[in-house]
Amino acid sequence: MAAGEVGGGGGGTATVRSLQETPTWALATVCFMFISLSILIEYLIHLLGHWLKKHKKVALYEAIEKLKSVLMQLGFMSLILTVTQKSISKICIPNHVADTMLPCRRTVDTLTGKLFRRLLGGGATRRERALAAAAAPAAGTDHCGSKGMTSLMSEGGINQLNIFIFVLAAMHIVYSVTTMGLGRAKMKRWKNWEKETQSVEYMAANDPERFRFARQTTFGRRHVSTCAANSTPQLWIKCFFRQFFHSVAKVDYLTLRHGFITAHLSANTSFNFQKYIQRSLEDDFKAVVGISPILWLVVVIFLLVDVHGWNAYLWVSFLPLIVVLFVGTKLEVIVARMAMQITQQSTVIKGAPLVQPNDNFFWFSRPQLVLQLLHFILFTNAFETAFVVWVTWQFGIKSCYHDNIEIIIIRVVLAITIQFICSYITLPLYALVTQICMTDGG
Repeated sequence: MAAGEVGGGGGGTATVRSLQETPTWALATVCFMFISLSILIEYLIHLLGHWLKKHKKVALYEAIEKLKSVLMQLGFMSLILTVTQKSISKICIPNHVADTMLPCRRTVDTLTGKLFRRLLGGGATRRERALAAAAAPAAGTDHCGSKGMTSLMSEGGINQLNIFIFVLAAMHIVYSVTTMGLGRAKMKRWKNWEKETQSVEYMAANDPERFRFARQTTFGRRHVSTCAANSTPQLWIKCFFRQFFHSVAKVDYLTLRHGFITAHLSANTSFNFQKYIQRSLEDDFKAVVGISPILWLVVVIFLLVDVHGWNAYLWVSFLPLIVVLFVGTKLEVIVARMAMQITQQSTVIKGAPLVQPNDNFFWFSRPQLVLQLLHFILFTNAFETAFVVWVTWQFGIKSCYHDNIEIIIIRVVLAITIQFICSYITLPLYALVTQICMTDGG
């Protein structure tokens, strides 16, 4: 039989019709809508890629291609789940194993069991007999239930997992666009500073024949103090709070610009450093839009520890915040260390302060390690938001996932805060500092 019947709330039956009993106009309409939408999205992405290539935005074009690859990967995952869902649902496990590490407190099956026991004992009411009759056909069609076992994952659960993959893909796109948008917004302020370097006032203030005490320069006064220079903990505390207020000051930008040009471009004072850093940000963006196997492993671990009563996702929400603040502080410390290096090398300097490129300021002398941490932060944050959206969409605001509304509010606020700090503060600062410190200049 192609169609089944499901009991309705009013005592009637609702027919579930297969494609054999679906009007051809309905099938054609749905297919036309999905095909048209898919072609439209593909065409828009093609136009965006063409525009980026035309304007020589090579890094952003490669980032779009990488994002398409990620979406294709998610699409294959969804397709494989759809094709194999019947086979997966027929994998049976013992009931006591199925009742371990549940994300929600198990109540439905327990109540159903009590209901059948009361029915067998003759103490069930008419309503309870109706509920038992409604549950019986479903149990009879359950492959694993007929064996006294539980399915590894039901077909309904696999469909919900498919929807989660869609939400994760959507959030990944939203967060990627937001990351680039906030980073470019931060760098707009630097454009005015770059124009200022061509003014007569700037050239006079940075006369290469002028002698000054290193500590008396604006860059020296901002970063070098007796307490911070002699105490590493005080330096880190100072830099921790600095990232929230003027993470990149005008004097920092101009000094790092001067150091980069001196190290790599000799006396080319007309070089547009702001555009160069913006392209560097685009290169960094290309690196953070992908999903590596390690990040997929992180997803599996997060799904594994989502056990009722553990509140694992609350603590997971704080992990990206801790990492992004730690990375931001480290970048501020690097700038301060460069200022201290100038004062330690010479008491008096000639011209503008000259910072020295050095990879050793970074952990293990690897600037790319910081970018990998930022990649982890952005992806983890996107996953966190996707999970909140998914459980709200699938199970409602009153589901067991939302038992404590205060925790949900904290998670949402943390996700927004982390995205802003990482995209607007930390990533642009990383793009600036790494171009100065990397000895190869790229």
